[in-house]
Amino acid sequence: MFPIRHSPATMLAVLMLSIPVIYAQQPEARAPTEEYVRTHYTKYEFRIPMRDGKRLFTAVYVPKNAAGGPYPFLMDRTPYSVAPYGEDQYPKSLGPSDEFEKSGYIFVYQDVRGRWMSEGDFVEMRPHIDDKVSPQDVDDASDTYDTIEFLLKHVPNNNDKVGIWGISYPGFYTSASIIDSHPALAAASPQAPMTDLFLGDDSYHGGAFMLSAGFGFYAPFFHPQAKPQTPAPTIPFDFGTPDSYKFYLQAGNIANLDKLYLKGSNWLFNDQFKHDTYDCLLYTSRCV
Repeated sequence: MFPIRHSPATMLAVLMLSIPVIYAQQPEARAPTEEYVRTHYTKYEFRIPMRDGKRLFTAVYVPKNAAGGPYPFLMDRTPYSVAPYGEDQYPKSLGPSDEFEKSGYIFVYQDVRGRWMSEGDFVEMRPHIDDKVSPQDVDDASDTYDTIEFLLKHVPNNNDKVGIWGISYPGFYTSASIIDSHPALAAASPQAPMTDLFLGDDSYHGGAFMLSAGFGFYAPFFHPQAKPQTPAPTIPFDFGTPDSYKFYLQAGNIANLDKLYLKGSNWLFNDQFKHDTYDCLLYTSRCV
């Protein structure tokens, strides 16, 4: 018998004909829904008291499979809202990835002090207090400690172990939790955390103010709030032009951005451009 030889053109034609069949066999991708979370977890909402009396809003998702426990906690503390709010409202996913969601954790999400449904005053990257002499001496390490203490006592079927994770700003809260940490805090994963607004390129790059990044973050998105509230629909900031260079050029002096647009409503942005050196008031005390 002679071996059958196919020309390159024949092989290419066969491959091209098979491509539609291959694609036809791929399952249709589906957008994630909250049904898996709702089916496998029970949601609880707590207003957890801190040592100074302020209460922090916390959503907890407990696996329904009690026999699979006890479970460790996996916590995420954030200034960006733990929505959806309401014990009958569930998110589309839990944890850092699908693998975590299916691995057996009690997921904890908390609005940090002064943000959204949590009480207290928000402080940008709140400095750590080394020597706490009264219940009024609070920081993000103490808030995490008090939260963990509450969870261990009030959420059943836990194994007395807590992990905490976060990316960017939540990464800062993860870093802060490591200092004077609760004995039950077994693991912490701060990922690309904010740690120094001046040296870390968040507000300044080589000493130059990151104008577009700063105003673009604080003006339409990150605002101070006077009392607990749920997030309202975000209204995009109207720059009046798709040319950002033109916008900032026409605004003139940087102080005009507050005068013309923010009108004194966002001290968070003003703090950034007023502290244009590495001073002890805004930056050095916030290094973790």
